[in-house]
Amino acid sequence: MKTLDGRVCLVTGASSGLGAHFARIIAAAGASVVVAARRTGRISALATELAESGGRALAVEMDVTDAASVAAAYDVAENAFGTVDTIIANAGVSAPGRSTDISVAEIRSVLDTNVVGAMLTAREGARRLIATGGRDSGRGRIVLIGSITADMTGQGETIYSASKAAVAHLGRNLAREWVRQGINVNVIQPGYIQTELSGDWFASDGGQAQIAAFHRRRLQPIGSLDAPLLYLCADVSAQTTGAVFTIDDGQSL
Repeated sequence: MKTLDGRVCLVTGASSGLGAHFARIIAAAGASVVVAARRTGRISALATELAESGGRALAVEMDVTDAASVAAAYDVAENAFGTVDTIIANAGVSAPGRSTDISVAEIRSVLDTNVVGAMLTAREGARRLIATGGRDSGRGRIVLIGSITADMTGQGETIYSASKAAVAHLGRNLAREWVRQGINVNVIQPGYIQTELSGDWFASDGGQAQIAAFHRRRLQPIGSLDAPLLYLCADVSAQTTGAVFTIDDGQSL
């Protein structure tokens, strides 16, 4: 169903994993899609794939930690498709390891990408929506991609987990700030899914043990996020803002 016809959607971190998957789902639902990331070769190939499948797609280089890069990417998107009304802030990195071992540079990289990057992506889109009458249209949709680790404790992902806890609260606060500006902000917290970010961890003995400890003893399929994502991006979610959705196949129970 073309539930997103007429929408212009920007997806960050679209060069692989969840971001690339989200771009395909959004394009299939009828939106014009701007795929943004630093790895331009990958997003160019993805944009070509989407266009060949009948969608409208554009690849734009973006470093979410750089405000000038974010603004420039929005400029390119607007010139091609008009105002971006749907934003999926998905870009993220991890720095696995014990907190006593990871470097300061790794700590800063995770926080800069996962928290500052989400903030810069969301606020640039919000500024433009507000400037172009988003309050009257009520079409603004921003979805931040968090993680179930925001609500869990464990070993080896402390700074990543802290960054995703920040993303959840960032989403609630941005929703409150823009509640009268026609912009809905929500957060999706996925469980463990096999993507490039997790690398070969789940093929290792430790990864297999982690899967065995999940109540359903399996990884979450990537397609399990499709329906909630489409809902939060569509007109039908007009009354949904400031929510944090944990969708994890029961992994965090």
